[in-house]
Amino acid sequence: MNATAEAEFPKITEEGLAALRERLGVKIGNTVEPWCYEATRDNIRHYAHGIGDDNPLWCDPAYAKQTKYGDVIAPPSFLFATSRIISGYVGGLPGIHAMWAGSDFTWHKPIKRNTEFRTEAYLKDLIEHDTRFAGRAIQQIYHVDFYDAANGDFLAEGDSWCFRTDRDDAREKGTKYTDVKKAPLRTYSKEELNAFNRYYEAEEIRGANTRYWDDVKEGEHLPTMAKGPMTVTGFICYAQGWGGLYIRANKLAWQQQSKHPGLGIPNRRSIPDCPERVHWEEEFALKVGAPGAYDYGPERCSWLTHQATNWMGDDGFLVKAKCQVRRHNPEGDLLLIHAHVARKFVENGRHLVELSQRAENQDGELSAMGSAIVELPQRP
Repeated sequence: MNATAEAEFPKITEEGLAALRERLGVKIGNTVEPWCYEATRDNIRHYAHGIGDDNPLWCDPAYAKQTKYGDVIAPPSFLFATSRIISGYVGGLPGIHAMWAGSDFTWHKPIKRNTEFRTEAYLKDLIEHDTRFAGRAIQQIYHVDFYDAANGDFLAEGDSWCFRTDRDDAREKGTKYTDVKKAPLRTYSKEELNAFNRYYEAEEIRGANTRYWDDVKEGEHLPTMAKGPMTVTGFICYAQGWGGLYIRANKLAWQQQSKHPGLGIPNRRSIPDCPERVHWEEEFALKVGAPGAYDYGPERCSWLTHQATNWMGDDGFLVKAKCQVRRHNPEGDLLLIHAHVARKFVENGRHLVELSQRAENQDGELSAMGSAIVELPQRP
């Protein structure tokens, strides 16, 4: 690494880590405003459309009125819009890059229309890793509890984690994307895109056609779900529904960067801009070691839960979902999510099905892996 590159971004220090460890287990005050305080009809629809999910249970009040809920409810992953902490707003290590890398959710109740949220969060753990992406990386894990602010009902809980990495080391020393960066720009023929789009044509929303636990067989495969082709437009669509972490305009951007100077990273015009622009600015994405502008981590987790909710239908309930992000999905990638029934079982009187999920890009490389546990009704 040359001297200029070495000094371009801050580095992880032992002093910074020691200060961060002092925050372990300490409740985080409600100082970070969420994108959505409430699950309004529009907030729910914007989030669902941001992940490419047109399930009428989330989007069509006339349809939802005929279901057991009597109104639209939010897709389970809507929780990402109600807490910046669960979405990757990390504390400590100022100026060090953060990449959201996974989550582990448990839902206790459905998210009904107009629910107002209250959350409680704390830093749960710090784990050091040696990675191909950047060498040394710190896994920073948070826990968040979600409540109905009106009646105190415990709605859900979840862990999520980011990896903190030295941007210069990732760019100069990282080996994970060496071949990707050297490869010529990938383009697709009309025939290739038509073949991919057939997955969209075949996508099934189970809906009112109840899926019964009795009919599910271990080993059976779910319909493959497609996401992509990855475009900056698609990444922005998710940010519209989810809110992002650091997207601010004008005075609000200035206020944020004044309070947290590490967030104001100069762009090519020397104007301080947010680190989140790795998702739409290829030049900056390459500077932090990524293969190009890439998708959001919570977005990918939401794609896996989208597959599960499509499959389970209106009468199913998503109990748990875990997602581990394994590589970036840069602009131009195609993604296919494969899944099968790993087991069916009964626990505390609930009839449950565990799904195993694997998301691969157009080259068969592992993009994300996950699992879900769904509660299904029995046949009368």
